[in-house]
Amino acid sequence: MKGSGINWKLRVLAGMVSAALSIVLISIICCCMKTSSNNCVALFKHKTEDDKSVEVFVEQYGSLSTKRYTYAEIKKITNSFQLKLGQGGFGTVFKGKLSDGRLVAVKLLNSSKSSGQEFINEVASIGRTSHVNIVTLLGFCFDYHKRALVYEFMPNGSLEKFVYGHVRLSTNEHMGVDKLYEISLGIARGLDYLHRGCNTRILHLDIKPHNILLDEDFCPKIADFGLAKLYSRKESIVSMAEARGTIGYIAPEVFSRNFGGVSHKSDVYSYGMLILEMVGGRKNVDVGVGSGRTSEIYFPYWIYNRLKKDEFLLDGLTTIEENDYAKKMTIVGLWCIQNDPKQRPSINEVIDMLEGSMEALEIPPKPFFSSPPRSPVTTFNTSQEVSEDHCSS
Repeated sequence: MKGSGINWKLRVLAGMVSAALSIVLISIICCCMKTSSNNCVALFKHKTEDDKSVEVFVEQYGSLSTKRYTYAEIKKITNSFQLKLGQGGFGTVFKGKLSDGRLVAVKLLNSSKSSGQEFINEVASIGRTSHVNIVTLLGFCFDYHKRALVYEFMPNGSLEKFVYGHVRLSTNEHMGVDKLYEISLGIARGLDYLHRGCNTRILHLDIKPHNILLDEDFCPKIADFGLAKLYSRKESIVSMAEARGTIGYIAPEVFSRNFGGVSHKSDVYSYGMLILEMVGGRKNVDVGVGSGRTSEIYFPYWIYNRLKKDEFLLDGLTTIEENDYAKKMTIVGLWCIQNDPKQRPSINEVIDMLEGSMEALEIPPKPFFSSPPRSPVTTFNTSQEVSEDHCSS
């Protein structure tokens, strides 16, 4: 009798344990039904601090308009990542198609190299924008270690391949200086929108040819906001714990506060370096410039000396109109790369200078550096970021 009493108690205890486990299991199933599968999976995953910061951001961001995709949806959009358009240090870009037939570019971030902060920067900044010269972010995916960004597809890829002559408009012609002028004006308008047109100011901090995308009509769109910084309209100077940007385009004050505070003028510097490269058709640091293949390797310094000569600014220019476009872009670019931020124009002043008459432009002081800084401190090696030439079919 005593033994059977013990067995009865064990059976009751086992039943209670079984019931408790059933309740827990039902609770988990209900959780999965009421929330996204990502949150359900998270119950079984160890979340890093990086995951947690992104999760908090996504929850707060959920009420805004940018669509959130599941990883399964991203796979479907890209046909299981079948067509790769570019690859870099922070991830890979794939061509995709939405259910409504729209082509998209999907940047699948490399979880081992891209930070949660970069993901947040991209979604928080570009998700606030709506401008013809800013690339549109159509959606994002956050499945903890699986993170992706979905952009509008840009058929003509990045400006980089046209500036450096890797790609021709047709079999026999490069992009003309008049078209480059139009592109430079579009980029300036996009930056002006970021600096003045948003409720929260946005510093891009990585303006370069690689991050300018071109649509089917060669309308430029600023892309890649991974290093962007948001700040209040009341702030004139931005506080940053570390430098951001790409060597060759970083304003002096970004890597050394001895030159001044970081502000919208830091983007202006990068823009100046960009349009000088557009004029020269080469990187600003390039061995041999001009028909004589001189030993001067700093293009802004070389072209500054050419400005004072009564002749065509560059080889290959054949008309006065082309020369005026090149001179206007050059003078504006040289003003933008002045060492002292206070001597640089604001980006809306740049637009006025580009749209104004050639006669109204004054040649700026000679650039301070005879050659650019070689090794500024950078937080991210953005020169090896994902290739955004995601527009070539």
